[in-house]
Amino acid sequence: MKTPLLLATALLAAAPAGAAPVTHYPPAAMPGMPGMAKGPPFSAAVMAGDTLYLSGTTDTDPATGKPPADVAAGARLVMENIRRSVEKAGLTMNDLVWVQVFATNLADYAAFNDVYRTYFTGPLPARAFIGAGSLLGGAHFEVMGIAVRAR
Repeated sequence: MKTPLLLATALLAAAPAGAAPVTHYPPAAMPGMPGMAKGPPFSAAVMAGDTLYLSGTTDTDPATGKPPADVAAGARLVMENIRRSVEKAGLTMNDLVWVQVFATNLADYAAFNDVYRTYFTGPLPARAFIGAGSLLGGAHFEVMGIAVRAR
C-alpha cells in the first residue's frame, strides 16, 4: 500500500524543468454591466503551454451594454469576441477543440449554427449547446472554449 502512495508523491514532486509558461489575457471593458466598475474579475483567456482556455463571453454590445435584438447579430457578436481572444493568443478559430454555448432560448439553435459555421474552415470543434434560462446582462448567448496550438 505504501508503494503506490510513495510513487504518486514522487511523481507530483518532480515538476518538469521547463514548465509551460502561463499568459493571462485581460478582458475587454464591460460598460453598463452591474458589478463591473472595477473591471471584470477574471481573465478573458489563459494560455498554458499550447492550450488556450477561453472564459465565457456574451453577445453584449460594448457600446450599449445590451445584446442586439436580432439573434443572428448576437451570434456574430459573441463569435467575434471568441475570434478576437483566440487571435490575440496567436491562434486561429480552427485551433478550437472544444466549445460550450449557453443560450437563453433553445429555439435559437439553427440561427446560431448558421453564423457559427462561418467561423471555421477546418473540422469543427467538439461542442455543447445548452439551454441556460437567463444570462448576464440579458444576453442571448454565452460561449466559452478551449483551443490548442497546432504543431
